[in-house]
Amino acid sequence: MSSLKLNKIRKNRRLQRTRRHLRVRRKIRGTAERPRLVVFRSLRNFEGQMVNDDTGETVMGISTLTPELKDFAPEGQNRKVEMAFAAGKLLAERAKEAGFETVVFDRGGYKYHGRVQAFADGAREGGLKF
Repeated sequence: MSSLKLNKIRKNRRLQRTRRHLRVRRKIRGTAERPRLVVFRSLRNFEGQMVNDDTGETVMGISTLTPELKDFAPEGQNRKVEMAFAAGKLLAERAKEAGFETVVFDRGGYKYHGRVQAFADGAREGGLKF
């Protein structure tokens, strides 16, 4: 494939995800009592953050690069999925300590599948309610 074609594909994929995310954002909104849990998935890492849309502030966030997850050693074949699950669980524990029990889940324009689903399952197992 030519480099021009590759650039168009990359640009279009990013643009398509942004459009999907904006479509989802029209329907959901985070508040001070029930923040929005938004996820970002890169090729190597996974991030999640809780956002209060009333003030536009990030309440808390986590990444697979967090020092607490450095010691976590995934055992199965899906290492990225297991890391996302552990990150979701850790975020939920931190949120419970901060006094948050319910959140609105924002999949960020990604399919609810794989790492996104594992992160959500980890957050649920950690005690958050969606």
